[in-house]
Amino acid sequence: MSVLAQLDLGSALSYLIAVLLPALDVLIPVLPSETAVITLGVATVGSTDPRIGVLVALAALGAFLGDNAAYQLGRRFGPVIGRRVFAGERGARRRAWAERSLNRFGARLIIVCRFIPGGRTAVTLTCGLVGYPRRSFVPATAVAGLLWAGYAFFLGRLGGKAFEDRPWAGLLLAFGLALVITVLIEAARRLWHRHTSTQPADKAPQPESPKPRSHAPARTK
Repeated sequence: MSVLAQLDLGSALSYLIAVLLPALDVLIPVLPSETAVITLGVATVGSTDPRIGVLVALAALGAFLGDNAAYQLGRRFGPVIGRRVFAGERGARRRAWAERSLNRFGARLIIVCRFIPGGRTAVTLTCGLVGYPRRSFVPATAVAGLLWAGYAFFLGRLGGKAFEDRPWAGLLLAFGLALVITVLIEAARRLWHRHTSTQPADKAPQPESPKPRSHAPARTK
């Protein structure tokens, strides 16, 4: 309860957490950025202070900065980053999945991967590694950051509203909802991957056989 009380709209700690954790968790995935933004939503429930918009904007900015930092690292230190982040068989599979999906879905994948466990790091780094166009990457990460920050904060407000007199119960409800949504997204991704990997490759079109040339003698006048 005391922790939640410290995360009000007048606390500098709230603004620091809102921007810092989403910026760093792309490189340090163990940082609970989504948990932090949900907690901020619970802590500010019942308030209509316009500074709530500042918290959401800072969380979106943090996510945006983190994604673009990962892109730059992949672009500048590609081989080193690739060996460290995508080490081993599992890492190689993650990178292969990211490359295939990026080629197929482009900016849409960058947005959706913000909600896939481990997907954000794999895709943003891969974008830098393969030289994905920055002019497409930057707006996609801006949209992804805004959607993700609004989503996480809304879950926190929803849980806090359901249990206004018991903030910790609201926090647990919001975490439970986030977990269910994450599991559903991951299940959908796995099903889609299985569906696309079992489809037969398209047959290459057969070249048309040349038409026989006419050997009829030319008519003379």
